[in-house]
Amino acid sequence: MRKPEAEETPESDAAPGAPHPRHARTLVAHQAAEAEMLTAYREGRLAHAWLIGGPEGVGKATLAWRFARFLFANPDPGAPAVRAARDLTVDPKSQAARHLAALAHPDFSLVRRVWQPDKKKFASEIQVEHVRAALTVFQMSAAFGGWRVCLVDCAEDLNRNGANALLKMIEEPPERSLILIVSHRPGQVLPTIRSRCRRLRLDPLTESDIVTIIGTLGEPWSDADPAAIAEAAGRAKGSVREALARLSPESEGAGALIDATIAGLPHPDPRAVAKLAEALGSRASTEAFEAFNREICDWLAAYAAQTVSSPLRAWEVGALWDRIRDAARETEALNLDRKLHVLAVFAEIAAIARRGR
Repeated sequence: MRKPEAEETPESDAAPGAPHPRHARTLVAHQAAEAEMLTAYREGRLAHAWLIGGPEGVGKATLAWRFARFLFANPDPGAPAVRAARDLTVDPKSQAARHLAALAHPDFSLVRRVWQPDKKKFASEIQVEHVRAALTVFQMSAAFGGWRVCLVDCAEDLNRNGANALLKMIEEPPERSLILIVSHRPGQVLPTIRSRCRRLRLDPLTESDIVTIIGTLGEPWSDADPAAIAEAAGRAKGSVREALARLSPESEGAGALIDATIAGLPHPDPRAVAKLAEALGSRASTEAFEAFNREICDWLAAYAAQTVSSPLRAWEVGALWDRIRDAARETEALNLDRKLHVLAVFAEIAAIARRGR
C-alpha cells in the first residue's frame, strides 16, 4: 500500500504533483525506441549499458522503467512470451511490477538526487557514495536468478567522482547486468561513458501526445480546463514536464512572463525583467525558477549558433551558458536569492550583447 500523499517523500525524478514514471502503464510515442530495446533483448544483442537521451519531460524515464520491468518479468529472452511481445507492456499485477512500483525489487537500484529532510530540499547533485551504494546490487547474486538493473536519473546530476564510479562499473560489467542512464543533455555526459553505452535518442513530443499523457495523470491534471491543457501543450516545446509547470497553480502567470521577457532578448524591457525577477524570487516558485533557467539556456544555445562565424564570440556565449547553469545549481544548493540570480543573468546577457555590437 502506498503512503498517503502528504506522507510521501518527494522524489527528484518526478514532476511535482505528478505520478512517478514507474507508475506509468503506457508509453505515448517513442514506439521505435521501444521496439529497438525489445528487439535487442529478443535477439540476444542486449547492451549492458544504455544512454537514453532527449529533452527533459519527453518520456525517457518512463521507457527506462518500462524496460526494467519487462526484463524482471521476462528473464529469459527466448521465452514464448518475449517472442510474442509486441512492446514492453507488463501486467501491473505481476510480481515484478508490484516490486518495482514499491521500490522493493531486490535486484534493482536507483541512482538519483536524494531528499534532505532537514533542509527540505533535494541535494544539488548525486554524491559518489550514493552511486557506490546503488552499484552494490551487481556484487550480489540475483535474488530471482534473472537480471540485475541499475537506473540512473539523471546523468547530469552526477558529480565527477560519481560519474567515474559509474564508468568503472560500465567498463567491467558482471553477467546479466543492465545499467539504464537517463540524460537530458547527452553531449554533456563523460565521453568515456557515452562511448561504452548503446545510445537512444527520444524526440520531443507532439502537442497531441502531451494532451494525451496529461489525461492519464489523474487529478488535478486530467481535470484541468481542456483549453488550458491545450495552451500549455502548445507552449511546452515537446515536454510534458514543461506543460505541467505551466499548469501548476504556483507557476500561474510565470510561464507567460518568462516567455515574454525572453522574447525580448538580448535587449528585454527592464520593467519586464524586474517583474519576472520578483515573481521568481519566491521560495514557492521552484518549478517556475527551473523553467526560467531551462529557457535561458535554450536561448543562449540558439544565440551561440548565430555566432558560428566568430569562434571567440561563440566561446564567450558558451562560457556564459556554463556560468548560468552552475549559478542556478549554486543558488538552489546554498539557498541563495533567486531574484538576484535572475537579475544577474539578464545583466550578463546584456553585457555580451553590447560587446558584440
